[in-house]
Amino acid sequence: MRKIRVVGAVIRRDRQVFVTQRGLGEFKDRWEFPGGKIEPGETPEQALIREIREELDAEIEIDAYLNTVEYDDPGFHLTMSLYLCHLRRPHLELLEHESAKWIEVGELETVDFLPADRIVLDALRKALLAAGSNFESP
Repeated sequence: MRKIRVVGAVIRRDRQVFVTQRGLGEFKDRWEFPGGKIEPGETPEQALIREIREELDAEIEIDAYLNTVEYDDPGFHLTMSLYLCHLRRPHLELLEHESAKWIEVGELETVDFLPADRIVLDALRKALLAAGSNFESP
């Protein structure tokens, strides 16, 4: 089975997180946390910064590691590491996705996430709620 290692950014702003909608492929119109594949020689953090620059023309600051998800699809095994992040500047431009939006923590369950992204929702909710008043972006 093919193995794929990816990273995802849970970009925070005030009491919201940023999600993107796929525009192509088998999972078209499903939502995800932005990110992508780790290239040979990259750390997960380097890959995440590069992917967000390529997909959103944005600069992020990685605040903390959140969780790693293992997911089996019929054609591959996915290992996805997610990180809590914030924008260095308030600029985001969709370069690869169909759509994007900021959502409140309480709305996470209402979004049609990709299967691997859905797995991390419980850990994400706990981390964001535990942050309490510190949920604001640094």
